[in-house]
Amino acid sequence: MKTLLSILLCGAAFAAAADQDYSKMVTVTKSASPEKQLRFEVTVPATLDDVWAAFTTRPGLITWLWSDVTVDLRPGGDWTVHYPGGATGGGTIVSLKPRQEVVMRAMAPERFPEVRRERTTAVFDFEAVGSKTRVTLIQTGWKPGKEWDEAYEYLAKGNAILLGSLYKRFAEGPIQWDAAK
Repeated sequence: MKTLLSILLCGAAFAAAADQDYSKMVTVTKSASPEKQLRFEVTVPATLDDVWAAFTTRPGLITWLWSDVTVDLRPGGDWTVHYPGGATGGGTIVSLKPRQEVVMRAMAPERFPEVRRERTTAVFDFEAVGSKTRVTLIQTGWKPGKEWDEAYEYLAKGNAILLGSLYKRFAEGPIQWDAAK
């Protein structure tokens, strides 16, 4: 479990979610048609501005994702997590609408080399719901094949953990990575 977003992420996110399983706050929907996709939704107990900053800035990401991240918030920029041992997760930003949407070409974990190389599309939508924020992730671009099917199942869990960690950051406060290592 070395990667994240694959968005994806799971190694650090598993550590962050260990105390309480906040991935249960995330609704996960698998769809086969009209296009195979994964859909995740969570309502985070924080304002849109706070959630946007937590998701799109290095100071924000290190409060919930991992202690070593790179964010270049522009089309073609990286949104990358650097885990111990050289594993990475995240993706390349395709487009963004400030305070509304980030679209990435997402890297699968290293254990899925074809999917990692080909990438999927991850669309993160952010919407204010009163004093909270709904975050929706729709991941598409799945191809046929055993590795693709295994990555789909893996990321159905991994991305729920990812968004559960974002929820936890606002429910319990920033993660202190030195204490979590």
